[in-house]
Amino acid sequence: MHDVAMSNFVNLDTLNIAYLFILGFVGGLVSGFIGSGGAFVLTPGMMSIGVPALVAVASNMCHKFPKALVGAIKRYRYGQVDVKLGVIMGISAEAGVLIGAGLQNKIKVAFGDAGSNLYVSVAFVLVLAVVGGIILKDVLKSLKAGTTNDEETLTKLAKWVQSINIPGTMVYFKSLNARISILFTIPVGFATGILAATIAVGGFIGVPGMMYVFGVSGLMASASELVTAFVMGLGGSFKYAMHGLVDIRLSMIILAGSLFGIQLGAIGTTYVKPFMIKVVMATIMIVVMFSRALMVPVYLSQLKVIGELGDTMTKVLKNTSFAIMAFALLIGAFIILKALWSGLVTERKLALKKV
Repeated sequence: MHDVAMSNFVNLDTLNIAYLFILGFVGGLVSGFIGSGGAFVLTPGMMSIGVPALVAVASNMCHKFPKALVGAIKRYRYGQVDVKLGVIMGISAEAGVLIGAGLQNKIKVAFGDAGSNLYVSVAFVLVLAVVGGIILKDVLKSLKAGTTNDEETLTKLAKWVQSINIPGTMVYFKSLNARISILFTIPVGFATGILAATIAVGGFIGVPGMMYVFGVSGLMASASELVTAFVMGLGGSFKYAMHGLVDIRLSMIILAGSLFGIQLGAIGTTYVKPFMIKVVMATIMIVVMFSRALMVPVYLSQLKVIGELGDTMTKVLKNTSFAIMAFALLIGAFIILKALWSGLVTERKLALKKV
């Protein structure tokens, strides 16, 4: 990673600074609401203004761990965080971060920025398609069954995991009100770390893993993952920073915006059913997936895997990708802020009736 020069760090003018601040605000809003860290909009968002993928991932991870701590504390006060589960997941995730960062380095050295950008973009598309698809299917199933307001039911896998008793490895988690073997948390945590080092968003594995593998509710899974994000983000940031990949300017600007957003997002969770968290997560994932998919041909062309696209076609793909991503940001912000506003209005009406 020593060959990453300062020339790879983008120039920041007033427009870019304002854009990054707004990006951070929306990313924080989403992060506080669904607990994924918001990196699935922040990393592509930075890449859209010319930040190399590896620098975007590293800078994102650097801003993420203090933000995750703020969000975790906020939601802990609402009784939504399982600290023990978050820390245990975070420890195994740290190992995944170290291996994932090493893989990123090898790709960067072998194929340059275009190869790194392609790797991150393809990873985004695949993960968003699979995880977003699973959650969307779950949402549609709940809508069809009319169970959107009911308590979440355990998956067959979660029931099996909770039924297995491995002596010497059993740990009680308040989010489950049950004991499960710590051996089940290790692979989920490790996969979370690998993904975090790859695209700076381990929550795509962490949150669904807690929900569908362990049986944690969507509300507590999204909150507890913030603890995991803090633990692995701290170590991952140090790893990347030691190799000069963290652009502290990007990290601080995004952090400034996200600290505002994450407070509102966390408050919003107190006014919605766990079902709505799944709706927001699935919606943004699917939209961002299309945004990143449009950039894959651009990077393939730069690597000469396919023929040259031409300046016009490249510009059209980049602009369309950016527009779709901006649309995803607006959708997520709208749904969360609407839920927050509706909740506050309802709460105020109830308070007035009591008077």
